[in-house]
Amino acid sequence: MSWMVVALAFLEFLFRPMAVHGQAIRFQPQGARAVGQGNAFAAQADDPSAIHYNPAGLTQVQGVQSVLGTSLVGGSVTFKGPTGIDSRGDLNGSVSWPPPGTFYLSANLASIGLPRLSSVTAGIGLLSPFGLNTRYPLDGPFNTVVTSAALPLLAIKPTIAYKINDQLSVGVSADIYTFASFLGEGHGEQRQISGGALGIPAGASIELNGSGTGAGVTASLLYTPMRNDTGKTIMSIGLVYRSQAIVPLNGSLLVNGTKFADGSADLVLPQIATGALAIWPVRTSEREWKVELDVEYVGWSLHRNFDVRLIGGTTIPQPRQWKNVPVIGLGTEHTWLNPQWLPNWEVSVRSGYTYTGDPIPDRTFNPGTISLPAHTLSLGVGFLCTGAGQFLGVIPCSGKSALWPKGIGLDLAYQEWFYESRTVVGNLNPTVDGTYHALVHVGTFSLRYLF
Repeated sequence: MSWMVVALAFLEFLFRPMAVHGQAIRFQPQGARAVGQGNAFAAQADDPSAIHYNPAGLTQVQGVQSVLGTSLVGGSVTFKGPTGIDSRGDLNGSVSWPPPGTFYLSANLASIGLPRLSSVTAGIGLLSPFGLNTRYPLDGPFNTVVTSAALPLLAIKPTIAYKINDQLSVGVSADIYTFASFLGEGHGEQRQISGGALGIPAGASIELNGSGTGAGVTASLLYTPMRNDTGKTIMSIGLVYRSQAIVPLNGSLLVNGTKFADGSADLVLPQIATGALAIWPVRTSEREWKVELDVEYVGWSLHRNFDVRLIGGTTIPQPRQWKNVPVIGLGTEHTWLNPQWLPNWEVSVRSGYTYTGDPIPDRTFNPGTISLPAHTLSLGVGFLCTGAGQFLGVIPCSGKSALWPKGIGLDLAYQEWFYESRTVVGNLNPTVDGTYHALVHVGTFSLRYLF
């Protein structure tokens, strides 16, 4: 299909190293509809981004649909040491470039010629739920700890969902984490200046890099115990469990650009349990209003160390000892269905709030994976054009050809991350001790196609 060719042509542009913010190496925005609601979407999950937020929700997605999106991320981190030394880092530029992206594709099996399997919906997602891209001055106060860090990790999520009955659906996805040559440099890396250890001259440029593939699984359910007289859901409950995943990294230690030794390390990604409740106080043929609360428990305590094992028996210790933290999201969406002032369209406005806990203790804090308690405010709008409507006033939203969509949607969202200031004391490397401030803003857009 031509839309599939276009989508794949954008993948190299979309899936790139991302700016770290929020919670350690986790990047929570993975779809503009959810982003506009503070990522509170696991109980709604009614578009192809359900592949990430709640795979069971795919049973609500009719026909064949796809979502293609990206995020523009900007912000800064400032540091002030106990002696008054200042420094400033950024997210690899005023706007992190190239930006992170998402691609989702789902199909109800009845819509592709398998009517007996109408209760089954399959999909695949390509996204970057974990990653980072930060940099600091080469002559900064903690340059022996980090001057830059990047983790262009790609997640591939083949997904299947099954509708047991009108109230209950279940879903499962394989979570394959890997690197690709078209993503940045195709590996994770951390750069720093040598302090004179391991026989490396003080002042030399050091790079640790590595790549590999690991896997986990996501299992979920969607329960809809209450519906109105027209059969529309007015209450839904989502439960999602994402397993721990270990990505074995193999790479090199470079000194001044020359290989010093080969090495390996294990990147441990957390298990995450999510509970979500969505209620529609209003759901009629003219408009809908939803309110949702999502609560996550993120098991970062599994990430105990990131030690680098060099060939020959030497180990570069990088203790982590992170802790488990909550993430709480509250979001709302109000939608006008085929309003008189814009026939053949659905128009939505969204807002949300998210609290994100900080998993990293002072002792093992590393500015390369900056993490501070955060309060996020979100705003969003959405437009879905069907029938006789025209997208952007010129493009027909529906066509008779199988190659032309039956609907086109555009979703836009903006998030501002307000971080609590943090003073680090007693770090394993005293140069890191000091006070950190950060501010991050994210603009996200998604295009949605209904076939």
